[in-house]
Amino acid sequence: MPDSPALLVIGECVADIVRLPGEPDRTHPGGSPANVAYGLARLGRDTTLITQLGPDANGRLIADHLASTGVRVVTDGSAAPTPAATVDLDAEGRATYGFEITWTLGPVEPPGGPPLHVHTGSLATGLEPGARTVLDLVEALRATTTVSYDPNVRPGLMGDHTAAVRRAERCVALSDIVKASDEDLRRLYPQDTPERAAEGWLRSGPALVLVTRGAEGVTAFLPGAVVNLGAPSVRVADTVGAGDAFMSGALHALAAHRLLGERGRARLRSMDAATLTDVLRHGVASAAVTVRRAGALPPDEEELADALTSAPFPEPSG
Repeated sequence: MPDSPALLVIGECVADIVRLPGEPDRTHPGGSPANVAYGLARLGRDTTLITQLGPDANGRLIADHLASTGVRVVTDGSAAPTPAATVDLDAEGRATYGFEITWTLGPVEPPGGPPLHVHTGSLATGLEPGARTVLDLVEALRATTTVSYDPNVRPGLMGDHTAAVRRAERCVALSDIVKASDEDLRRLYPQDTPERAAEGWLRSGPALVLVTRGAEGVTAFLPGAVVNLGAPSVRVADTVGAGDAFMSGALHALAAHRLLGERGRARLRSMDAATLTDVLRHGVASAAVTVRRAGALPPDEEELADALTSAPFPEPSG
C-alpha cells in the first residue's frame, strides 16, 4: 500500500525460544514492538521499525521475518547480540518468560519525513541505556505525530518497582493511546484495581486507554466514558503475541478512521461510539486469530476481515 501513512515503531526484537513439555525447542521471531510492526505490515500498513539486531543467527532470522512483510528495519549498527527469551508454555497455552536481554540502542534518525504515528513500549522503554534513546526520539517527534505506548510489563526485567512505575507514567503522559493488559496494571499498581489505574492514566493526558483482559475482551477508558467489548470464543494454541496483535489491529483501524497524526489528534479525542467499537473489534479479532495458532503470527488483511465477519461479537457495554 504505497500511499499508506507511515507508521514508525521503536523497540526491541527478541528471539522467542518456545518450550513445550516433551517437545523440541522452537525459535520464533518476537519482541513486542517488532510484533506490532510485523502485524501492521501484514495489514498493509507502511511500517518502519527502529531496533537493535545483532550479527547472529537470531538477528538474521528476525530480519528475514520482518522483510517478508515489507517492514523497513533501521538499526544503530550495534554489534550487541540479538535479545532472546525463553517462552515456557503450560498445557493451556499460557506463557511465562525468561530473558537474556541487553538494550543499548544508540541515536538513530527516522528515515524520510516525520511519521504519521509512533508506537513504542515494552523493554525498549524500560531498560537503560537504550530507553533514553527511545524517549528522546518520542519527545522530539511528539509535536507532529500521535504516540501509542504498551508497557508490556515483564517482572523479571522490571528492576526497582518505584522507578518502573515512574518510567511507565512518563511514557503514558507522552502518549495519545495507551494499551495495557489487566495483568500489567496489577504488576505496576498492586494496591489498585486495573480500572482505577487506567482512570489515573487517562487523567494524565492520553485520549484513550485500552485494557485488555485476555478471553474476556477489552475495556476502553476515554474522557467521560468506559466501554467494554467481550471476545469471541476460540480454541487457544498459545497466547504469545496476543496483546501485540491487538495493538496492531487497533492501530490499523485508527489509521483507517484517520484518527492518527497531528491532524487526527483532535478527532481521536472526540471519537464517536461506533468508531470506537470498530477499533475495539479490530483489536480483539486480530488477537483472536493470533491465539489460534502457535507463535506471534498476527492476521493479514484477508484473515482479519474474515474474523470480523465470522466471529460472534457481543454488543459493547458501558
